[in-house]
Amino acid sequence: MATIANKQNIYKEDECYKNQRELAELTCLYEITRSLSSTLDIRAALQEVMKILAQRMGMSRGTITLVNPNSSEIQIEVAYGLSAEARKRGRYKFGEGITGQVVASGEPVVVPRISEDSRFLNRTRSRGRSRNQNVSFLCVPIKEGRHTIGALSVDRVYQEGESFDDDLRLLTIISGLLAQSVSRLQAAKAERELLLNENKKLKRALAEKYQVGNLIGRSGRMQEVFEMVLRVADSNATVLLRGESGTGKSMLAKAIHYNSSRRSKPFITVNCSALPETLIESELFGHEKGAFTGAHLKKQGRFEQAKGGTIFLDEIGELPHSVQVKLLNVIQEKEFQRLGGTRSIKSNVRIIAATNKNLEEAMEAGSFREDLYYRLNVFPIFLPPLRERPTDIILFAEHFLERYCKENNKQIRGISQPAVDLLMQHNWPGNVRELQNCIERAVLVCDEDVLRAHHLPPTLQYAHTANEKSGKKFFSLADAVARLERELIEEALRESKGNQTKAAQLLDTSLRIINYKINKYDIDPSLFKA
Repeated sequence: MATIANKQNIYKEDECYKNQRELAELTCLYEITRSLSSTLDIRAALQEVMKILAQRMGMSRGTITLVNPNSSEIQIEVAYGLSAEARKRGRYKFGEGITGQVVASGEPVVVPRISEDSRFLNRTRSRGRSRNQNVSFLCVPIKEGRHTIGALSVDRVYQEGESFDDDLRLLTIISGLLAQSVSRLQAAKAERELLLNENKKLKRALAEKYQVGNLIGRSGRMQEVFEMVLRVADSNATVLLRGESGTGKSMLAKAIHYNSSRRSKPFITVNCSALPETLIESELFGHEKGAFTGAHLKKQGRFEQAKGGTIFLDEIGELPHSVQVKLLNVIQEKEFQRLGGTRSIKSNVRIIAATNKNLEEAMEAGSFREDLYYRLNVFPIFLPPLRERPTDIILFAEHFLERYCKENNKQIRGISQPAVDLLMQHNWPGNVRELQNCIERAVLVCDEDVLRAHHLPPTLQYAHTANEKSGKKFFSLADAVARLERELIEEALRESKGNQTKAAQLLDTSLRIINYKINKYDIDPSLFKA
């Protein structure tokens, strides 16, 4: 009877343990499901899952490892009970160690005592004393469909004769719950790596684009400008770029930034003339919540956004007098306050300013502060207008021709000599920007393989005809035909190196007509023999 009673007691104890175990598992699964569904922060949710396993089921040192699709390496993504350095060391190849075997085979593995299993690598070095302790290691695959995308592993205290079936069953269920979240984390991580690589490529491309050697300009005046850029680029000196509108001041500002030690930091542009006076202070220095009507949120200003980098203040001559005072304080004290704020914010920013305005006259008129002028004028660089560097006109024209041919999928191999003559004779009051617009229009209207004079804007053609002197607005038909004939003949002679017979063949006409036109337009074929 005593034996039967003992057996009944043992059965009741087993049944009680089983009920307690099931309750603990259900509680654990409920909390894990709630954690995974209650936040958009996937990493934080997975971290919470590992914490729940430790607290509810007594499983310590939990890790979630993921397969990196780019390197085919398995590495710890989320861990509980491991230091940051230990997580970094947790990297495996397919089939390497127990984690590598689980990912490679897609089957769970149990190591009853890690001190007795040579497969256990202790790559994280977090179990320095475990060789002398009874620690079990359980690892199950995390699968998305048929593909293993990672592994879930935990440590637990080893107890003699205890089965691991219940633990494996629970971990397998949890790995199924984790699969979708882990897959999303893996996708987010891959996207982040892609964006980082793309960002690095763009930064390298920008740095190469704005290398001084890649800037257009071979005239003596521009070579002096480029030399000054190289001298000042790697310093922290404030630079003031001066010159007419359209001369390329913003391009030069970028060249200074991308040739400096701040090239990896932000380059922020502020057009002082484009912002309303009521908003420019807020745009530059930011504002606190409630600083003015409509300021519902705190906002960072451009100086904060440019932290460690460069801020380019274009059209600085248009800056309101009230903002000039605050800008002067930023330059002098290297700090500022947000609009409506009381806390001073340190400013580690390199300032480049630009203007097409005569600041000396503005100072005399009282619209520009004298002290700010001397703070900005540390290293002035003057950009000459395009009309004072005619040797650069064709360089720019060819550059823009190539650019807009690519954009519009056109095959234009060059610019005819008469068109070149028109470009060289124009005064270019709008400088490089005007020339850029001129070439873009010419490419759009050109339906030949050579850009000719009649493809250029009428304003360039009218300016160089005798009709302008007489006050007439348009070419006569005879003048227009004569200009086109002369251009075509000169182009054919250039192509045939002065051979009139070949020129006639290229133009699909007779040698007699070509000779007649050459004499009519006083063209010298010998000039094209070279």
